[in-house]
Amino acid sequence: MNIENEVFKRTSVNFKELEKYGFKKNKDNYVFEKQFLNNDFKAIITIDNKGIISGKVIDLQVDEEYTNIRTEMTGEFVNKVRESYRFVLEDIRKNCCETNYFISNQSNRINKYIKEKYNNEPEFLWDKFPGYGVYRNENNNKWYAIIMNLDLSKLDNGTGEVEIINVKLDENKIQKLLKQSGFYEAYHMSKTDWISIILNDTLMDEEIISLIEESYNLISEPEEWIVPANPKYYDVVNAFNSCDEIIWKQSSDIHVNDIVYLYVADPYSKIMYKCKAIEVNIPYEYKDKNVSMSHVMKIKLLKNLENKDYTFEYLNKLGIKAIRGPRKIGKEVSEKIK
Repeated sequence: MNIENEVFKRTSVNFKELEKYGFKKNKDNYVFEKQFLNNDFKAIITIDNKGIISGKVIDLQVDEEYTNIRTEMTGEFVNKVRESYRFVLEDIRKNCCETNYFISNQSNRINKYIKEKYNNEPEFLWDKFPGYGVYRNENNNKWYAIIMNLDLSKLDNGTGEVEIINVKLDENKIQKLLKQSGFYEAYHMSKTDWISIILNDTLMDEEIISLIEESYNLISEPEEWIVPANPKYYDVVNAFNSCDEIIWKQSSDIHVNDIVYLYVADPYSKIMYKCKAIEVNIPYEYKDKNVSMSHVMKIKLLKNLENKDYTFEYLNKLGIKAIRGPRKIGKEVSEKIK
């Protein structure tokens, strides 16, 4: 049981405050001593120049280290010593440390970079996992990184708590990186699109930062969708004749700047408009016998494709077998219908 690690978890030492508090400089270390519990015990706390904190409890009655507090022993006396020592540590934490979002120094350095580069703070979304910090692109709300703490056994054969960062990368690059030390198949994310990177200084900050930038740029690229439009329910042709921006039902995870191709059903049965989502997730309550809506998006016409032969038969040859609802399309299809 490492009491020091528990108390100083998610903190960093403010070295300017140590001597004010009572620490004495001893070569590269700072040392603090304090008697407690009716002066029967003495705490000796050492902080090295990297901010690593260690401690001892001395039983002054016998002038020996009291190690029972580091075992699973229980009982009124040992619990009293343990809690009194913890109180000494917590006071040091309160007066000499700053709170960090994450456990490891590398995680906190990475967090500082992200904040400076993208003006992003981590979002802690789950009460069950308070150490999981999500970073998302503020323009489209998509995740590009998430820092998580977990036991190493979930990734490898080792044990002990570690932190990882998941980033989104090209599938081919993921396969190459998995052959290198420090990289793992994505934990709790799609293993095709994401990869886990350990944050224990196995890898240089610069290498991890480069991959974060790739992830950010990747999710910043707009996605493309084919969305069905039924002229029996809404005259989209005349709508675009009178203006280039319209409101449209939103039932998928479409983001601002995503491309929306409107496939107009019978009697046209083809893609007729290329649009861009300029506003999404607009609350809008509507319901009749044909359609119900709770949210809509605003789309802007980019190109009229009425003269193109992007018929259902043509799309079928590209591998699109049905268009019953919004569907995401890949680059190969996109290149064919631009």
